[in-house]
Amino acid sequence: MPDFDEGDRVPEAVAAEAVVKHVSSRIEQHLLRPGDRLPSERELAVRVGVSRPSVRSGLRTLAAMGIVQTRHGSGTYITDGPPCLDGKPLRALVTLHGISHEQMFEARCVLEVGAAGLAAERASSDQTVAMADEVSGMFASVGDPQSFLMHDIRFHRAVAAASGNLILAALVEMVSGLFFELRTHVPLRTPDELRHVAIIHRNIYEAVRAHDPDQARREMSVHLPRARPIAADVRRARWSGETVR
Repeated sequence: MPDFDEGDRVPEAVAAEAVVKHVSSRIEQHLLRPGDRLPSERELAVRVGVSRPSVRSGLRTLAAMGIVQTRHGSGTYITDGPPCLDGKPLRALVTLHGISHEQMFEARCVLEVGAAGLAAERASSDQTVAMADEVSGMFASVGDPQSFLMHDIRFHRAVAAASGNLILAALVEMVSGLFFELRTHVPLRTPDELRHVAIIHRNIYEAVRAHDPDQARREMSVHLPRARPIAADVRRARWSGETVR
């Protein structure tokens, strides 16, 4: 049995949901658009008819959904720019349901291989330049694994963005983000290993630049399986109680 009085908690949950529905409704009616500033907590509380703590709870839910963002000292705004999904709910579900690294990997393959094909069909010149910059950064930082990882992350985001599908790009970033977190817990790779990884990324970039969807999908399919040993290393380290980098 829960160790709290559910009767005391339900009104607060309902009130927070009313805030979510209020903001969502105004978005659906095109009364709120990307970049618009929301009213103050006090004003929202009056409009929705709830307490300010309930407003804050509702805004946290909206932030987790990627709908709003808080700018310290300025207020809360409707998210501007490409949609971004918070990975925390997915991370919690992975733990709760015991989702395996293999299942996560399968999802990443489906998303990123497809995104690479679409990017080859749709990428603009500016988007291919962004990919080229990250590939160049990877080659330049083979002696600095942490910098290399940041270029790696940005490359995958650039490919996903070039797919031209905002939903797909947001899903790719959320799912692949879990794998990049794992990368911070495994032994650092050598410069030669990182140089090989950079070459594979360059192959993906060249396929996208050549507008060759089939080749882009093949190159991404070659690259992604290399994430499997990373997940295995993390599991072994966690099971053995080791502290790894």
